[in-house]
Amino acid sequence: MLESLTSANLQTVLVAGASRGVGREIARLLQPNFTVTALLRSTAAVTELEALGVQTVMGDAMIPEQLETAFANRPIDAVISTIGGLPAEGNRADFEGNRNLIDTAVKAGVKKFVLVTSIGSGESVVSLPPRALEALGAVLKEKEKAEQHLIQSGLAYTIVRPGGLKSEPPTGTGILTEDPKISGSIHRADVAALVCRCLISDRANQKILSALDRNQLFTPTEIAEFTP
Repeated sequence: MLESLTSANLQTVLVAGASRGVGREIARLLQPNFTVTALLRSTAAVTELEALGVQTVMGDAMIPEQLETAFANRPIDAVISTIGGLPAEGNRADFEGNRNLIDTAVKAGVKKFVLVTSIGSGESVVSLPPRALEALGAVLKEKEKAEQHLIQSGLAYTIVRPGGLKSEPPTGTGILTEDPKISGSIHRADVAALVCRCLISDRANQKILSALDRNQLFTPTEIAEFTP
């Protein structure tokens, strides 16, 4: 049960991307047992997050100086990043923003970094059909660059690659696998629960894991599940 989400080693968590989607759900799940700080680019989600008991700090991951200010004077044991997408200025945050976050985390002595990317990144590119790769190829390359930067950073890390995301209530049937050839869908709330499990699991350190719903695989197959 998620009520058991605790860690003696990790007590303060910064979540980048908590204004919506998977990041918001992660912050909500962690808040009862961790000191959670949401890194926000705008004030739009501040009221809702603080009502959940989540602390907030302003900072744009695309601007390293703002990250250094956001990390200053606060203990941060772990960072979880779900950021990505195309801001109005033009540069994608998938690589550049995450690279800046990773570098700042290294300087701050963060103990663990969990990066949420996507199935289709890295060696899991083999799991996607040609049409999906044509549409998403440029984004997936940016995500892969972020993954490689994290791997080379020296941080304890877990990389979680969700399948196709759905905004529906959790099913409780989300699973993790190290097999990069599996593809399918998963609800955002189930991804969040799996990410939280990876955060507190030393077994998940230095792992790259695909996150899927066992009942929503694109091609039914046997899966070697990974248990954090």
